[in-house]
Amino acid sequence: MKSSNSTDKIFVGVDVSKATLDVYRPDTQELLKIDNSHEAITALCSQLEKKKRKVMVVMEGTGGYETLLLKLLASHKLEAAVINPKRLRNFAKGIGLDAKTDAIDAKVISKYAEVVEPQPMATKSDHEEKRGALVARRNQLLELISQETNRLKQSWDNDAKQSIQNVLEVLKKQLKDIDTKLAKMLQQDTENQRTIEVLQSVKGVGPVMVSTVLAELPEIGKLNRGEIAKLVGVAPINRDSGTRSGKRFIGGGRGQVRRVLYMATIVAIRHNPVIKAFYVHLKSSGKESKVAIVACMRKFITILNLLVKTDQLWVNKMSV
Repeated sequence: MKSSNSTDKIFVGVDVSKATLDVYRPDTQELLKIDNSHEAITALCSQLEKKKRKVMVVMEGTGGYETLLLKLLASHKLEAAVINPKRLRNFAKGIGLDAKTDAIDAKVISKYAEVVEPQPMATKSDHEEKRGALVARRNQLLELISQETNRLKQSWDNDAKQSIQNVLEVLKKQLKDIDTKLAKMLQQDTENQRTIEVLQSVKGVGPVMVSTVLAELPEIGKLNRGEIAKLVGVAPINRDSGTRSGKRFIGGGRGQVRRVLYMATIVAIRHNPVIKAFYVHLKSSGKESKVAIVACMRKFITILNLLVKTDQLWVNKMSV
């Protein structure tokens, strides 16, 4: 059941595209199409500011087209939330709205937010915005490197191979440059200095892992072990029905964090005494390597979450 506080809130749904925003206001049942521009969004914010009830503006993550909207909402001190597109589509199917148009999407976003009541996003500083942009770009470079590496394996022509190798050299140089910038930003970050110190005290955690956690997992230290594992996407999901017990699997969550966590865990299995011992125990118990690594990822992020929550530096006897 919703609290009296939540029922007083208006959840404005916005479907974001490059040029326009489709806005659904449940308080007036209006559907508006406005330009994705500073002037049009400012006018919308001014209208929403006049409401006596609390307002939250909710949108899907679009990979960047929502940036201006989020910045202007923050400047007008209006709450905002960005929701997972996959969850929204599943919700739409669940309530029988299989059709997809911008107007319908705006309505569905509003209804989804009313049911789920998402947490408002914290306002980000320019420093945090830059870190997030670099972390996102780093992920894009990794994907491009993976694609070009696969093309190199499939190519048989020497000239084509040389072209691919040239592109790979450029991409890897850019990746190295971004890693250097992220490390420098950590040194300059006074606001998150203690969190950075706690995370970097753990063997297996480097500047890329810390930067990704700060940018993509701001909830670390604020959730319990099950919640943080689910948010990252390393919590086992049940598939049981009746008397049948299905195989557990992982999925969803924040892919960028999970990818970096995987690499950090591989390093930790070799150099972190707690994670290494846990991995050896799992393998000696007959667990497959893939299963054991996922379990180590879950333990690793749980430990990091606990350290940040309790404001403790790493000690080798740490166990959860």
